[in-house]
Amino acid sequence: MKPGLLPFDDALAALLAQAAPIEEVETVDTAAAAGRVLAADIRSTLDVPPRDNTQMDGYAVRCADLAAAPVSRLRVSQRILAGHPGSPLEPGTVARIFTGGEMPVTQRIPAGHVGRPLRPGEAARIFTGGLVPEGADAIVMQEMAVVEGDTVAFSQCPAPGEWTRRAGEDIRSGSVILPAGTRRSAQATGLAASVGLASLPVRRAVRVACFFTGDELAMPGEPLRPGAIYNSNRYVLGALLRGLGCELTDLGNVPDSLSATREALRTAAQGNDLIVTSGGVSVGEEDHVKPAVEAEGELRMWQIAMKPGKPLAYGRVRGATTAHFIGLPGNPVSSFVTFMLLVRPFVQRLQGMTEVAPRALPMRADFDWPKPDRRREFLRARVNAQGGLDLFPNQSSGVLTSTVWGDGLIDNPPLHAIAAGDVVRFLPFSELVH
Repeated sequence: MKPGLLPFDDALAALLAQAAPIEEVETVDTAAAAGRVLAADIRSTLDVPPRDNTQMDGYAVRCADLAAAPVSRLRVSQRILAGHPGSPLEPGTVARIFTGGEMPVTQRIPAGHVGRPLRPGEAARIFTGGLVPEGADAIVMQEMAVVEGDTVAFSQCPAPGEWTRRAGEDIRSGSVILPAGTRRSAQATGLAASVGLASLPVRRAVRVACFFTGDELAMPGEPLRPGAIYNSNRYVLGALLRGLGCELTDLGNVPDSLSATREALRTAAQGNDLIVTSGGVSVGEEDHVKPAVEAEGELRMWQIAMKPGKPLAYGRVRGATTAHFIGLPGNPVSSFVTFMLLVRPFVQRLQGMTEVAPRALPMRADFDWPKPDRRREFLRARVNAQGGLDLFPNQSSGVLTSTVWGDGLIDNPPLHAIAAGDVVRFLPFSELVH
């Protein structure tokens, strides 16, 4: 490690220490809350399921009625559709019942209606999701029943509670179903809807401004002049920021000059929580981002002992309000990796999330890496058919194809050689991009 380079873990800790959660809270429609972060614990006001119901199509019975003989025959006296109340079951009869319905006897219970209690010697036909009527204590699957006319025979004596979903077994009334700091996924949205919540309290979206430095940058669709490259970072970083639920202001390409960079910083600081830049943070004569940040605010961190991504910088830019600043390297892979490992958790902390560390998997290396770097390395790798990891052959920071080919990053400590068969720490991209 070169003198002065900040160890990766120290850099991440320092960044997260600066990321105070945004305090503004909004109430949004549950359907529109995907990707937002909850500002308060969400509690259920009801049990789920609200009443006992069946896990499958079959017959609701009393176990005691079937315990006396291996085969019992009962008359089918009714069909109970989910949501419809039934009538009392006559002795020695069963009732047909449908999804969502309770299992009373001698009755037909459509979905959404409540049936009457099941009495001894009665059975009710029931379908997946149907409400188990009072008095029934088990479900016999329909494959174990033989219907003849208006009677049904059972070849199985069930155990109490068999094939029954108990009231509240999924969610208890008053319990926390989604804690504060949870990012709303599709499944979390469905969970909130399942307890009847039409709106949710969320933190205001993080407002991010970004721009890209370099006279060599061209936009896709433009002719590529000699010496120019297309600005892929604009598209990668924009997609990543939007994927995190940020409100993005894209200021585009900024010329390689100190005055233009300072002007872009002043513009970006207006009304935004965070400024993200790409390029111009190294030590070249045309790298103007570092002195521009120092002129418009303060630089608190620069150069990390990681590969790729050493030139990353953190500071603050003063405007009407003070905005956080993170400057990423210009090389496409460096920009991508540093965003996932450092910017993503920083944004998540601003959003109010507490758990921001990605899940790492221990996996077998199916390659040799005999010459490790002094810096902490993040190597692009892919899971092979044998359940091990293959290494992308070119680990250069400019090879963007490696990020598409690969499934994630191997987190390799400084000066740590890898031999085929070693267990390494693998960070899947699926853990790093949301």
